[in-house]
Amino acid sequence: MTIPNIGANQIAEESSLSSWAGPYVTEMLGRGQALAGLPYQAYMGPLAPGQSGLQQQAFQGLGALQTPNAQQTTYDPMSFTAAGTAQQYMTPYLQGALQPQYDAASRQAQIAAQNLQSQYGKAGAYGGSRQGVAEAELQRGLLDRMAGITGQGYQDAFTQAQNQFNTEQARQMAATGQAQQYGLDVLGAQRTGGAEQRAITGQGIAADIAQFEQERDYPFKNVQFMQSLLQGLPLETQSYSYSQPTGLESLAGGVGGVKSTLDTINEYLGIG
Repeated sequence: MTIPNIGANQIAEESSLSSWAGPYVTEMLGRGQALAGLPYQAYMGPLAPGQSGLQQQAFQGLGALQTPNAQQTTYDPMSFTAAGTAQQYMTPYLQGALQPQYDAASRQAQIAAQNLQSQYGKAGAYGGSRQGVAEAELQRGLLDRMAGITGQGYQDAFTQAQNQFNTEQARQMAATGQAQQYGLDVLGAQRTGGAEQRAITGQGIAADIAQFEQERDYPFKNVQFMQSLLQGLPLETQSYSYSQPTGLESLAGGVGGVKSTLDTINEYLGIG
């Protein structure tokens, strides 16, 4: 039978709470456990400011804006020399400018004819050939004057009509440009308002997500809180030594245990 070698002595260390800090730590841990066990208290108010009243009015106004239609944003230039265009613009001017000049020339011719008749009547030659020649010459002068009025009138009418045509075309082109710019301004304002609405909505979503994460992580933070209470506690270390029992000591202890068991059984059975 081989007897095992006797083991060497070993030293062990054990840490425990310092006796002087026991009551304080016990009370602190109890309070911490009570706090960690409290239910979650959610904030029931608004998480984001949302839209203000003025913003809502502005957004409603932007939503009601309409971009110009295709007719308003399309410029279709006309030609002054196209059939009927020049006459269309000249007619109002001719009607307003030539007829008064015709009437004035006719009145002057009538006055001249009356003066001529008076002169020939006083001379005793009323109705003679010389009077007829003078009246014919007077009538020819009236016709020449009316022809001049007509020629100059048409020339002026053409110039005025062309200027009016160009003015109206410029106004139409400017109005078309303004309508196009207005449409772009409407789209730009709506896009800016949409981005602002998106930012407000995103702010509310971010606040909701943060609230959800806070409620979700509440139990885990309680565990971290309880763990933090155990950090930095005042501990003291105790050292003690022990030796590993030899094989013979273990065998002896085992035989003693068997003998004690047999004695107990014999005593129970009344065998002595």
